[in-house]
Amino acid sequence: MLLAVALALLLAQGFSAVLLYRAQAERREGALIHAAAFRLLVASRGGPPEHDGEHAPPPDMIGMPRSLHVVESLAPPLMAGELRDGDDEAELRRILQEQEVRFAEVVVVHRDIAGDPEALRKVERHRRLLGQHRGPEGDRMLVAGLRRPDDGHWLVVRVLIPGDQRTLLATLLGQTLLIYGVLVGAIAFILRRITEPLRLLTDRVERFADTRDAAGQIEPEGPDDMRRLIVAHNRMEGRVAALLDEKNVMLGAIGHDLKTPLAALRVRIESVEDDAERGKMAATIEDIVRSLDDILSLARVGRPSDPRESTELSALVGAVVEEYEDMGEAVTLEESQRIVMPLRATWLRRALRNLIGNALRYGKAARVRLAREDGMAVVRIDDDGPGIAEGDIARMLEPFTRGDPSRNSETGGAGLGLTLARAIADQHGGTLSLANRRGSDGAVLGLTATLRLPLA
Repeated sequence: MLLAVALALLLAQGFSAVLLYRAQAERREGALIHAAAFRLLVASRGGPPEHDGEHAPPPDMIGMPRSLHVVESLAPPLMAGELRDGDDEAELRRILQEQEVRFAEVVVVHRDIAGDPEALRKVERHRRLLGQHRGPEGDRMLVAGLRRPDDGHWLVVRVLIPGDQRTLLATLLGQTLLIYGVLVGAIAFILRRITEPLRLLTDRVERFADTRDAAGQIEPEGPDDMRRLIVAHNRMEGRVAALLDEKNVMLGAIGHDLKTPLAALRVRIESVEDDAERGKMAATIEDIVRSLDDILSLARVGRPSDPRESTELSALVGAVVEEYEDMGEAVTLEESQRIVMPLRATWLRRALRNLIGNALRYGKAARVRLAREDGMAVVRIDDDGPGIAEGDIARMLEPFTRGDPSRNSETGGAGLGLTLARAIADQHGGTLSLANRRGSDGAVLGLTATLRLPLA
């Protein structure tokens, strides 16, 4: 907003300065034409010298060389290559006609003093007499000529153009910059007073989105609408935090109330004499316990209680792979880079186990590699399974979605492993994505799970 206002003000001030400069230039040009017309009028009527009595020269011409006022010549005042000023000639013609001055022709040109040797000599002599290197006049002059109808002689007047154009331009530029600076400064101060509460509220929303902690709410300030927004947000934060606390308490109670009878059932099945039946019952109990752990973990992942700590991610990945190797699973760690970054190691270890376990469950093998790419730590886990239909990849990251409809001990579960891994990636500000790996012939070779975590 400030940039847009500043740009609009700059355009407005620049346009105003241009108009003012043009008005000043036109006024100065008009004064020069009137001064030339005054001298020609006096000379054509044979009046007294211009510097005497009531015919004294205009104030802006005082101090100019007297010999530049009016001269009589047989030749027109035009020099080779000069262009006549039609507008100034029309204005001079109008003034002379109003004063009933008879003339056959008028000529007006602008000329550098250096291009008129006679004028240059007289101006330099005049400056030497005054002890000046440069007088109030500039380096150009207006030359006006009137040809008398009776004898065809020319009356020529040279009017030195004041050299204050640069001063005028500097004044206008300084004035424009001053007004622009004052206005932009005032607007910036006002906008800052208005937007500072919004910035604080934005920071607070981002912090609450990361921590879900209602402590440290900002005080209402700013305009009335902004104060009401802050109050409403603080109330919403408190309500969301209360609901999350209630959810955690409820889930904790559910987990406790369910795990206690499950533990009792695990003890009681030992009295079952049929080994096969006892094994099925034990597997069912373990399946329920795993599903319950996943549900409770997914509910708590949004509000982690442990802070991030600087962790060597490469060592953590290697430790998880080593666990599976010790169990005789087909898990290999390919060439990886050493990366140290702030992590919640317990949660990330859970995500890696879910991803590797998923690869083993459906792909029979898992290959893990770690690399640093574009400011991200990237963990890729490849398997050799059948992959996932392209239309089902996004759905597989949703809760309670499974790629295998069976519920046996080999591929069982509640369908929360990938969902929990994605939630843990979100917890760290990262992402989890799935993609089929294809060969040169387009055939699916397996699935690749990619976990991206920001290094900072």
